[in-house]
Amino acid sequence: MTKTTDLTKGGITSSILGFYFPMLLTNMLQQLYTVADTAIVGKGLGDEKLAAVGNMSSLTFLIFGFAIGLANGFSVVISQSFGARNGEKLRKSVAATVKLFIFFSVVLTSLSVGFLPNLLNLIQTDAAIMKDGLIYGYIIFGGLIVTLSYNLCSGILRALGDSKTPFFAIIVSSAINIVLDFLFIFGFKTGVEGAAIATVISQVASTLICFSKIRNIDELRFSKEDFVSCNGLIGELVSNGLPMALMNSITAIGCIVLQYFINGIGLAYTEAYSACSKYINLFMQPACTAGFTISAFTSQNYGAKEYDRIRAGVKVCFVIATVSYLILGSLMVFIPRQLALIMLNGNEAVSLAAQYLIPSGIMIFAVDYLFIFRSTVQGMGRPIIPMISGIAEMIIRVVVVFTLIENLGFMATAYAQIAAWVGALIMNFSAYVFYIRKVTVKSEHHRFALFNKKMKGQIYNG
Repeated sequence: MTKTTDLTKGGITSSILGFYFPMLLTNMLQQLYTVADTAIVGKGLGDEKLAAVGNMSSLTFLIFGFAIGLANGFSVVISQSFGARNGEKLRKSVAATVKLFIFFSVVLTSLSVGFLPNLLNLIQTDAAIMKDGLIYGYIIFGGLIVTLSYNLCSGILRALGDSKTPFFAIIVSSAINIVLDFLFIFGFKTGVEGAAIATVISQVASTLICFSKIRNIDELRFSKEDFVSCNGLIGELVSNGLPMALMNSITAIGCIVLQYFINGIGLAYTEAYSACSKYINLFMQPACTAGFTISAFTSQNYGAKEYDRIRAGVKVCFVIATVSYLILGSLMVFIPRQLALIMLNGNEAVSLAAQYLIPSGIMIFAVDYLFIFRSTVQGMGRPIIPMISGIAEMIIRVVVVFTLIENLGFMATAYAQIAAWVGALIMNFSAYVFYIRKVTVKSEHHRFALFNKKMKGQIYNG
């Protein structure tokens, strides 16, 4: 049977790095095959097709982000149960999570497919790319159950300390996706639908790999009773998952607003923004992964009441985010045009992308550190401040772009993005300081009470 990984024991740095690197490779591979997908579409089908696919990014973030937020929130409860050595709650929380995901899969698929034309019109999608956007979107959202299933299975595995299986799953998935991209686009000449179909099929493979691993985990030997009696945990799961889901979706709405203004400027700007978004998402992955790592680490240790380990773990992940910023931020600042040329063909789009990448690269540290502190707060079972910070991100994006768009044009969207990162970072860092001090004081009071009780007992016995 498959073993889990206990993050409440052993060396802190070694535990974090052992969890981090497989997960980093997983996330980087996901982003790399997204970039490869984009490059194949751009070079194989042209910038307009690329714009159609890229135009969907903010909408997919809206839907997928909601689902991923749910998965992350549910995994906090699962991970805390594991850390507390509560096997019964662990099984029931996983059972309740499965029930909730079935419900949300049906709802999200129905809404995303049903309202796709309205959403594309809402963000001022250019008529030249509307048809391709609809084709791509219907296939991607039609296969939403597959994407959600992968995130559910990988979230459960990571909550139990297994980051290696999702890594293996993504290796297989990435290989399948890239091969099918070439086959459909260059071989069968299918257009954007080929890229969408390749994505869905590749995610089926990754889901099956993760699910097969879950079936062999010792701690998850379910009985019918676990599924029958798990409904009492639905409230706790939803109270953790829904704020995280709403945070992601609210943030996505801010991104949709940016997409709206960009689409209104012109097609070249949409093309440039599509490429820049792919690079920013790729280059923030090391820090984003550190965020996922500290979330799992915090959840297990919070359940085990090992609060000092949480502090130490945050420091390790902060260093990881700093190194990531220095390396990848420098690429965006010093070779932006070379990066743009990998995905884009038109000179105007390339120049616009290069301009956008420079300030984004300078300030990407803000979103890097945001991942660390927000994930730690979420791992302690405190999702409200992160959710409020998502609302703040949306408001900041809208206000800044409204204020600057007339004078700065395309670059106003870059500054709106940066301002949102900084605002959310300040809020989540403050929340981390508050909550870590609170649990530390509580722990010290508990230890002092136990000490007094012990001393009184010794005096009495003496």
